[in-house]
Amino acid sequence: MKLAERVQSLTPSTTLAITAKAKALKAEGHDVIGLGAGEPDFNTPSYILDAAKQAMDEGLTKYTPAGGIPELKVSITEKLKRDQQLTYSNEQIIVTTGAKHALFTLFQVILNPGDEVIVPAPYWVSYPEQIKLAQGNPVIVPAEEANHFKLTPEQLKASITDQTKAVIINSPSNPTGMMYSEEELKALGDICLEHGLLIVSDEIYEKLIYTEEEHVSIAQLSDELYNQTVIINGVSKSHSMTGWRIGFAAGPKEIIKGMTNMASHSTSNPTSIAQYAALAAYQGSEEKVDEMKKAFKERLDVLHKLLLEIPGVKCAKPSGAFYLFPNVIETASLCGFSSVDDLVKALLDEEKVALVPGSGFGSPENVRLSYATSLEQLEEAAGRIRRFVEKHQS
Repeated sequence: MKLAERVQSLTPSTTLAITAKAKALKAEGHDVIGLGAGEPDFNTPSYILDAAKQAMDEGLTKYTPAGGIPELKVSITEKLKRDQQLTYSNEQIIVTTGAKHALFTLFQVILNPGDEVIVPAPYWVSYPEQIKLAQGNPVIVPAEEANHFKLTPEQLKASITDQTKAVIINSPSNPTGMMYSEEELKALGDICLEHGLLIVSDEIYEKLIYTEEEHVSIAQLSDELYNQTVIINGVSKSHSMTGWRIGFAAGPKEIIKGMTNMASHSTSNPTSIAQYAALAAYQGSEEKVDEMKKAFKERLDVLHKLLLEIPGVKCAKPSGAFYLFPNVIETASLCGFSSVDDLVKALLDEEKVALVPGSGFGSPENVRLSYATSLEQLEEAAGRIRRFVEKHQS
């Protein structure tokens, strides 16, 4: 049987491919250090686990409303009010099976064949593929490394056509960890308002910031931008709940209603027990979040310093998330490799260190390293990378 064209056009996930190879080498008994993980290495806080157990004990294991249980929606509106000073009603919230499902459903709802979505590169690997699955066209706009990989107003304006429907803003970013300032967001927002573009604001890493900068949502900046923005977020990164699969979207009622209708025919509802766990996450103390953040900051400081000691590596220090995105094209050249992808493959084969090549994120001169692992592992990994580079230099 011939598969549908939309599936044949998909690009396999680079991160999953690297992770799979690393796991296979581990299974063979190799001492592999994987720096490809897109999830915190901490367990979900105990008070959240207890809430899930209580939900099971109370028999809260049946279907829920397609868009999420009302009490979780209320808790999300309270979180948005508390953290972003934004006011939403339950009708403006949909709870989804992870933030990825929120994005997927959103694109299905807003895009017609041929509609364009502006995607700044480097980008999270699933953005272009989800847009293609909705029969839209991802318009990739390379953001300059000199500008910390952030889209400029000039680039945005130059990329808009009659088919442009939306633009994605991911802050803090996966894979770069960089974050837009209020002034930068306002400049982009003005252009979006002028051209009537929907803003998809992916804020999944908003709790993981390691500088004095505060996270700003573009929806905060004016009533007009609020009405033209869909916020995507969830508990996966902030509360170390990646496997629970609970995200949400907040935005205009008609869009959220469309997303809810579509979800009712795809997932029926997010997992009931996971919803009650997320409810506890949003209602509980952020003490564990702060502890995780403190550990990530220490790891960032150490790993960033070690990377800069490796010949050819250039790396601006990010503001948030848990990734470093160094430019290693000079390192690859020093070691005799024609591409960063070849360097990454050789590094995994020889030193058993798994990185994710930047080509999967639309930036082939870079690699993504996750510091969501222990400090000891990070120091060992940096040592192996340096040994690998020194060996190939000679």
